[in-house]
Amino acid sequence: MRTAPSENFTPNHAGILPGGPIARWVRSRIGRAGVEIGGTNPWDLMVQDPGFFRKVFFQGTLGFGESYMASGWDVPALDLCLEKLIVQGLDDSPGMARMLDWAHAGVGWLMNLQAPRRAFEIGRRHYDRGLELFQAMLDSKLLYSCGYWKEARTLEDAQEAKCALICKKLRLAPGLRLLDIGCGFGGLARYAAEHHGVEVHGITVSKLQYDYAVSHTTHLPVHFEIKDYRSLEGCYDRIVSVGMFEHVGVKNYRTFFETVHRVLRPDGIFLLHSIGGNTSRQRTDPWIERYIFPNSLVPSAVQITSAFEGLFVFEDWHNFGADYELTLRAWHERFEAAWSGLAGHYDERFHRMWRLYLLASAVSFKLRKLQLWQIVFSPKGIPGGYQAPR
Repeated sequence: MRTAPSENFTPNHAGILPGGPIARWVRSRIGRAGVEIGGTNPWDLMVQDPGFFRKVFFQGTLGFGESYMASGWDVPALDLCLEKLIVQGLDDSPGMARMLDWAHAGVGWLMNLQAPRRAFEIGRRHYDRGLELFQAMLDSKLLYSCGYWKEARTLEDAQEAKCALICKKLRLAPGLRLLDIGCGFGGLARYAAEHHGVEVHGITVSKLQYDYAVSHTTHLPVHFEIKDYRSLEGCYDRIVSVGMFEHVGVKNYRTFFETVHRVLRPDGIFLLHSIGGNTSRQRTDPWIERYIFPNSLVPSAVQITSAFEGLFVFEDWHNFGADYELTLRAWHERFEAAWSGLAGHYDERFHRMWRLYLLASAVSFKLRKLQLWQIVFSPKGIPGGYQAPR
C-alpha cells in the first residue's frame, strides 16, 4: 500500500533547499540509494523544512523520523523510499549521530535499561496506547505478533495458523498447565484453552492488555496477572513467550532463561517466539527507542544461544521472518483504512509516526534485515527426539 502525499505537499521545493556542505552531504548520501530530493520518482523526497538536512546529519534516523512526523518532508511512496534507503544500509546513523549512538550504547552497558523497576515502562508507553488503535489494526484475537502465512490468505487466517502451530509445537494436551510470558491481549491463551483443554496462566506488563484479557476469558480456565517475569513462581508443564523477548535486554537474557528453567517441569517444553537480528547489538534504533519500543533490543542468534547454554536442549529453530512483512502490511492497510475513525483519538503526528513504524518494519523484514524465530527448548532433551511441525 502506497502512502499519499500530505495535503500541504507541493512538488517544487528547490528554492528552500540549503546549499551548504551538510545539505550536499545528505543529498549525496541518499543519492547513492537512488533517492533524490525534489525528484519526480514516487520514492523521491519533497522537503518542506530546510532544517531537515541538519537533523539527518546530526541525529541520523532519529532526526529523519522526527522530521517526517512533523511533516518536514514527504514522499508519494514511503515504502519504496524506505526500501531504497535501507537496502543501502542508510538506516545506520551517519557522522555525529553515530557517536551519540555509541555513547547511548555505553550507558546501556553501565545500566540495566530493562531492570525490574523499568519493566512496566513498555506497557505504559506502547501497549497502553489505546484499545481502539489495536482493535482497528489487529485481527479479532488482537494478536500483536507475526502471523503464519504458509497457507493463509488473510490476517485472520494467518494468526489462527500461528496459534495452531505454536500449540502443536508445544504438544498441548488436556490437563497440562501452560504459562504465557507476555500474554498480550490473551488471544493465544484463549485459543490454547478452547482448543486443547489446558489451564493457562498469562502475565503482561500492560494494564490495557490485562483488562481486555480478563474480560474475554471468564468462561475459561485462564487467569492473568500484571507481573514482571522475574517474580514468577510455581511449576508449569509448558511455557510460551511470544513477542516479549525483544523487551528483555541483553543484560537480562541469562536471567530470563534461568527463570524459565526454574518454573518449567523437567519433562516440559518451552517455545520462544521472537524477532531476531543478523548481528549482535547493544541498543536499538534511536527513533524506535524514543517513539515506539522504549528499552527494547532485537537479539541475535549468538546472544540467545549464549544465554541458554547449560540450561536447555535446543530442539528446533524455525525462521519465518518473511511472513512478518505480510503481517505488517496487513496491519498498515487496516490502520490507514480506519484512520478516519481513529483521528478523534490521535493527532496527525501520531498518524505519521505509526505509518513510518509499520512500513519501515515491513521493509526491514522484506529485505531480511530482521528475522522471526520460533525456538523450541526442553530441559533435558525429548526422548526419541523432537519432530517439529511446520
